[in-house]
Amino acid sequence: MEQVKIPPEELAGRRQRLQRLMREQGLGGALIVQRADLYYFSGTAQEGHLFIPVEGEPRLLVRRSLERARSESSLRQIYPFAGWDDLAATVKEMSAPGAPVGLELDVLPVNIFRRYEKIIAPLEAADVSPLVRSVRAVKSPYELEQLQRAAALGEAVFNHARKICREGMREIELAAALEAFARARGHQGAVRMRGFNQELFFSHTMAGASAAVPSFFNGPTGGRGLNLSYPQGAGFRRIERGEPILIDFVTVLNGYMVDQTRVFCLGRPAEKLQRAYETALQIKEALAELGREGVVAADLYRRAEEMAAAAGLAEHFMGAAEKVYFVGHGVGLELDELPVIARSSHAALAEGMVVALEPKFVFPGDGTVGIEDTFVVHRRGLEQITRFDDSLQIL
Repeated sequence: MEQVKIPPEELAGRRQRLQRLMREQGLGGALIVQRADLYYFSGTAQEGHLFIPVEGEPRLLVRRSLERARSESSLRQIYPFAGWDDLAATVKEMSAPGAPVGLELDVLPVNIFRRYEKIIAPLEAADVSPLVRSVRAVKSPYELEQLQRAAALGEAVFNHARKICREGMREIELAAALEAFARARGHQGAVRMRGFNQELFFSHTMAGASAAVPSFFNGPTGGRGLNLSYPQGAGFRRIERGEPILIDFVTVLNGYMVDQTRVFCLGRPAEKLQRAYETALQIKEALAELGREGVVAADLYRRAEEMAAAAGLAEHFMGAAEKVYFVGHGVGLELDELPVIARSSHAALAEGMVVALEPKFVFPGDGTVGIEDTFVVHRRGLEQITRFDDSLQIL
């Protein structure tokens, strides 16, 4: 499979959008080091420092691998990293005089931030991460093409799941089989997350009561996992007839990811679980109909909450004893991008944003049911890009 390079005009457009926002905020430039941001603005994920001035072209100083960075990125200014003095000179040369320098303060560890603070002195440091995240939230036609490709692979993964689920199979066997299927077709394996201490390996593939076990993961599902070091996701429990099999799978291709959930069952699950699944499906359809450019995220969450309450399922919506108060999130190079469809989010949807809507109901001791699909925001509505039969999958 040929590796996809980000086109030069794509990189230029991204940089120009960030520069426009930096000028509006009075920043003199941005020092980008976080890997997803570095790849987004430079086209390479090799270790380095990317300085984007408010005017003109950026400069990338590479620690390793310089050779690969030059072959992967179309940037014209790619040089070896010659030490901290070299970086300090670059910032002072390229930054607007006297203006603060933007740093990704949402992800930089304090010790590293303090080092950069000394490097850029006497210039002050400012947080550029809100600007970076807002630029990344709106996807270009190039990015949407990559997301469509990931969605096609995701559909193949769920079709494969329908073929291989069987009674007595361990959760981890099912998860591993789906992961191997996806990896052989280009899935990168790693699922990048921006949130501190958040991590996810491929998916949450769990059956019955396992899927209702909470964990540190910032989502409605957790799972026991394989050990106490990584207490989430699939475990060694065997799949039984009549229990819901939750497959919440993140498909990543060429760096871009879609998030999708379906529920399978060997025979019919309990009536309350079937009813909850139908409610989840109705919520997804309602939000897809309401969502469009200009709609406030909190209004979508409120509608989902109202529908869950009207169905008598409020206590199970997005968790049981330990709930999360969102029903959707942005996706792209990372799983937790903007916007967040949350109770407290007053951000408005914009054309080109990509969101995963995931209404779910958690029943301790019985399992979790729900659905998730990835959508593109347009002026007049949401376009679903993930494809697979969204009915409860009775096998």
